[in-house]
Amino acid sequence: MADERVHAFTDDALGEHDAVALAALVRAGEVNPRELVAAAVARAARVDDTLLPLAHDSHDRPRISRAGVGGPLWGVPTYLKDNVDLRGLPTANGSAAYRARPARRNAPFADQFLATGLAVLGKTRLPEFGLNASTEFATAQPVRNPWKPSHSPGASSGGAAALVASGVVPIAHANDGGGSIRIPAACCGLVGLKPTRGRLVTNAQSGKLPLDIVTDGVVTRSVRDTAAFFAAAEQHRANPRLPPIGLVEGPGRRRLRIGLVVDSPIAKTDEPTRRAVEETAARLEALGHHVEPTTLPFDEEFSRDFVSYWGSIAWAIAVTGKLMLDPGFRARDLDGLTTGLRRGYQREFRRTPGVLRRLRAAEATYAGIFRTHDAILSPVLAHVAPPIGHLSPNVAYDELIERLLRYVAFTPVNNVTGGPGIALPTGAAQNDLPIGVHLSAAHGQERLLLELAFALEADRPWRRIQD
Repeated sequence: MADERVHAFTDDALGEHDAVALAALVRAGEVNPRELVAAAVARAARVDDTLLPLAHDSHDRPRISRAGVGGPLWGVPTYLKDNVDLRGLPTANGSAAYRARPARRNAPFADQFLATGLAVLGKTRLPEFGLNASTEFATAQPVRNPWKPSHSPGASSGGAAALVASGVVPIAHANDGGGSIRIPAACCGLVGLKPTRGRLVTNAQSGKLPLDIVTDGVVTRSVRDTAAFFAAAEQHRANPRLPPIGLVEGPGRRRLRIGLVVDSPIAKTDEPTRRAVEETAARLEALGHHVEPTTLPFDEEFSRDFVSYWGSIAWAIAVTGKLMLDPGFRARDLDGLTTGLRRGYQREFRRTPGVLRRLRAAEATYAGIFRTHDAILSPVLAHVAPPIGHLSPNVAYDELIERLLRYVAFTPVNNVTGGPGIALPTGAAQNDLPIGVHLSAAHGQERLLLELAFALEADRPWRRIQD
């Protein structure tokens, strides 16, 4: 396989526009949604054989919502991740353990997503039940990174990130239970905001968990697309317990106190990633912010507890699959990572009360960080996106879980605590792969994160795959 960049940008109705620009063209009557859909379908066909990002398509029947007609993003084509129900399409969750049937109704979040005006053209691939940090499978071909197809696009929203980074669509749904918006954004050179817990409609599956760690969102190529999506979603349903985000349109004026974290307690950051974070810190200081080194109050026990909780999810899937997913569900066909997590949880299930108690207490610990800082700057991941195969579910479980812990060493904190975090594509490795940096803030402070993101994007625009 050639290992050169793969993209679908061309001189068609989509051009090089982001979602905000396309929606403006639709409102002005300069382009119609059918032209945008046709262009996206043609682009998908050009990259699908190489990147393999699609789980199911509805190219012949885009899903639109009456509530979204005339909405802020009206007419812009997109895709939904294959772990959210969309009426008429199956929800396979990336698993070969059962045969998914078409959903009878939309999940509540799908309604919120469609209410923004977006037109859904199908569903994107994810690793089995979103448990891995690379979109790879036990028997199927992996999703590949558009910047370097021999490497991982991240996960679990890897299919979404591959489509957006390669230019098929400007925006796609993603969700995040341990970094699954921010990880693929970092690997594929995109913007990915994990919002505060409860900001959007509660995810149908995660709302039933003893600790809700999953939030929905999008991956985009521009900060303003991310900002526009959250403003539009807020029009459909705003959480009165959180300060409104509103429409953020540029940098803020406040000069902020930003804590700098380079290494985690469980993994030393590689040199390219360290350099990207430190260069971003210097840029923030040049923009007038005060940046100082700090540490996060989460140790190796936090990581062990998170893996245990992750394992409880795998165990619940295996035990309830026949009832919740499909009568023909076959736990024996779950991949090596899901099976390993399940067995690990079974060996230590007696720890569950303590695990839950400590993870719930982490929210207050996280809030304490922002008594002295406005934001925290860190890596998204401890090292650059690895080659395909490094995080394959066919790797022996004990080795795979160690690799995952050394890789995903920063993002789970925001899932457990419910705090917002954004991945921004400020860096690049010598092998051309993007490197993302991560900004975290106090609960409800997505607006602050978006303002910082706008400032960094204006200071030095993100690299573009088509250049």
